[in-house]
Amino acid sequence: MSCKRWGGWEWITTRCVNVCWYMLSVSPEYLIWSAVIVEAYPEIHLLPSCAVKVGALDSITVMIKLRPGVSPRCQIRVKNVIRSELRIKPGDNVTFTFTCSTPEKYFIMEIQKNIDCVSGLCPFGDVHLYPPGLPRLNRTFIWDVKASTKAGLELKFSTPWLRQIEPGETCPDFVSYNINSCIDTATVNIGTFCRNGSVSRVKLLGGVVMSLHLPWDSSLSTSGFSIANRASIKRLCIIESILKGESSITLMSPNYPLGFPEDELMTWQFVVPSNMRASVFFHNYSLSNCERKEERVEYYIPGSLSNPEVFKLSDSQPANIAGSFNLSLQGCDQDAQNPGILRLLFQVVVQHPQVDENVTHLVDLSKEWNMTVTIHFEGWPSRIPLMSEPICLICKDPRTCDRVLTLVSGAIYKISFLCKDLSHLRITAEKSISCVDLRWCQRKIYSLSVPKTITQLPIRLHKFIWKLLAPDLINIEITSPSLKLQQHVPEQRCNTSYSYSIVSATPETELNVGVFCPGGSIEKIQLRNNITISLKTFGKGFLSESNHQDLKMSFVPHIKDECTFTVSPDPKAKVYLQTPNWPYGLPPYVSISWYVIVPSKQVARLGFSKNRMGIVCETGRAYVNIKEETLGAEETVCREDEQLPEPRNMYHDFWVNVSNCKPVDKTQLTLQFWVTFADKQIVILAVVAGAGVLAVIGLTVFCVKKKKKKSQNPMVGVYNANVNTQVPGRQGLFTKGRKNNESHVYAVIDDAMVYGHLLKESNGSVAPEVDVYRPFDGPIGSLPPSPPPFSFRKDIKCSSNTEEPPPLTDMDHDTYTFNNGDTSMSLLENKEQDDLVE
Repeated sequence: MSCKRWGGWEWITTRCVNVCWYMLSVSPEYLIWSAVIVEAYPEIHLLPSCAVKVGALDSITVMIKLRPGVSPRCQIRVKNVIRSELRIKPGDNVTFTFTCSTPEKYFIMEIQKNIDCVSGLCPFGDVHLYPPGLPRLNRTFIWDVKASTKAGLELKFSTPWLRQIEPGETCPDFVSYNINSCIDTATVNIGTFCRNGSVSRVKLLGGVVMSLHLPWDSSLSTSGFSIANRASIKRLCIIESILKGESSITLMSPNYPLGFPEDELMTWQFVVPSNMRASVFFHNYSLSNCERKEERVEYYIPGSLSNPEVFKLSDSQPANIAGSFNLSLQGCDQDAQNPGILRLLFQVVVQHPQVDENVTHLVDLSKEWNMTVTIHFEGWPSRIPLMSEPICLICKDPRTCDRVLTLVSGAIYKISFLCKDLSHLRITAEKSISCVDLRWCQRKIYSLSVPKTITQLPIRLHKFIWKLLAPDLINIEITSPSLKLQQHVPEQRCNTSYSYSIVSATPETELNVGVFCPGGSIEKIQLRNNITISLKTFGKGFLSESNHQDLKMSFVPHIKDECTFTVSPDPKAKVYLQTPNWPYGLPPYVSISWYVIVPSKQVARLGFSKNRMGIVCETGRAYVNIKEETLGAEETVCREDEQLPEPRNMYHDFWVNVSNCKPVDKTQLTLQFWVTFADKQIVILAVVAGAGVLAVIGLTVFCVKKKKKKSQNPMVGVYNANVNTQVPGRQGLFTKGRKNNESHVYAVIDDAMVYGHLLKESNGSVAPEVDVYRPFDGPIGSLPPSPPPFSFRKDIKCSSNTEEPPPLTDMDHDTYTFNNGDTSMSLLENKEQDDLVE
């Protein structure tokens, strides 16, 4: 299709839109013309053209060039000459076209105007976007204004003013300003700004290079600033910011994040309504290495008795400032070899005066030791409040306020809050308790309760942390005499207003003992290592419940297991208990014990929540030991490859011990068991009634379980409670004296004649002895049962006799013999009697 086919044609170019006019009819009375935009007919191959004319005296240069990193698929045609860039100088009048329909994808444009305010008249007033008729490309207007250092320049911005942004940040409308100060040959980047802010004017020493970046589709028709005045400012620059109503702004030092010029001075002027209050917060800063002078900030606050008020950058900056004020940044003479970097990013927040700013709260920490109290915004430190959010300030005095305030023990504080809603604030406290000499500190009982000076504040306590530190061979005991503790488990969740999280830590491993709350059955927890107890609150009920806290701790001599629980359940309740580190499993080679107290007229019912431990051992063996604390009581030992006991009645106080091996990958030892109670008379009647049935159907033995009987024979295997059972190569896993604590070794007496008369074969030879496990036999209620050693086996050892008997079969339900030292009955007599009983 061609324009000539329509009888007449003419090209008219307006703002780079190429229009083809053609004549529909001709008559004496009138002419009828119509227009077709050439872009609608790509087959015509006639593309938009532009005519740019630059006056000889305008000092403007236009440069059109390819965007960096873009392939040259589009070019510029000037008088049938193809080129990839075009430079239009003052006095030029150029008409050109692009060889593509979307040149904005490939080209950018820079329009630079030089202004001389040194030798000629300075064009005060609004700065215009010139020349007209430019193609619609991403464009940058640059004004290079020369000025004397004795008469700086003042740039004034029209509303809605400017907002400074960090390097790399983009403006929402992609319209941005960049201001550079030029002093002799040095250039300092004052900053990059978007529209819609508070920066109303910038005064600069010497010349300025001002840039305005516009996207190709921007409709902005004015520069938005003017050259307002010339005045000597005797510093690098002055930035004026007008703050109206409650607001928050962020500003940066020149050249941020690079270094502020050496030994320079600059000022920010903040215009604040007289009925508002302003606070300054330094969020990011660094210091250079000074040879002379000192880097600092200075405040000029109208009405202050000590203007200027001088602060270090590391100080808390003034807050709650009434009305307008100035802030200046002063550099220093830097070390030439290692200058370092001086930089500053800060925030100014303006808000209405708070109703309770004159109300002070007393926090008396004068009698506390090793304690810190931090009052902070909700979510701190994981979440720093956004600069646009309403702020809450905590003040040590009317001018020292911040979002975070830390108080230390040994002092008395009077604090106030600048906050509309105190529910945004939280308290986190930490206290350390340590013991160096057990002879002194084991006589003392420490109360783990929140001091009233904290609970009386109108702020919610978020967390109180006690760090309990004990050296080697000194352990920690936690008690709750009146309330007792309940372990938080899925079947028995805490519903109180606060809970305790207990973590035991060594350099090698961390054991999460569990989460506990008041009102349970755990009277005492003994732990071998340093402990962290974190009290965390839920809701508002803690204020009333805090008066009844009774958690206490003391230092005790060395204990055998990593952790021991003393449990005294309510006879009417069902108690659930589970191993620490739930659900991730016990660490390797860790032993945990529970001592359960059974009331004299009650019978306890013990059961496990699953029938197997659920792990496979790579090294060693895992065991569950159950033992009643009464003379001659039987002990049950279950290995990791055996089924756990069925629910059973316990008539006396009893121990439950869980000892871990080193599991293979992806298997973890996690056990949960429960305890209920019933009257002893009712249980005895039920047992008598069911005895006949049990005698008929028999019992399946899942674990090692034998009744103690007297025997005249010496012991084959003796459990030594004072020997170490650590697996070689695992010494590091047991700290604080375990390598010297011989509490888990079994000494086997190698006597081929013991029990030999019972195992003689027809030829008179004596079969090898069978290992016999003897449990710990210490004072009742003082120590838990000990597991068999990791080398404990069920197979028969080979004797020195050349004729070997057939080996015993290794099965899950093999029976072991436990000798408690009684010698009134032989081994085979024991077995016959036990079979009759069972």
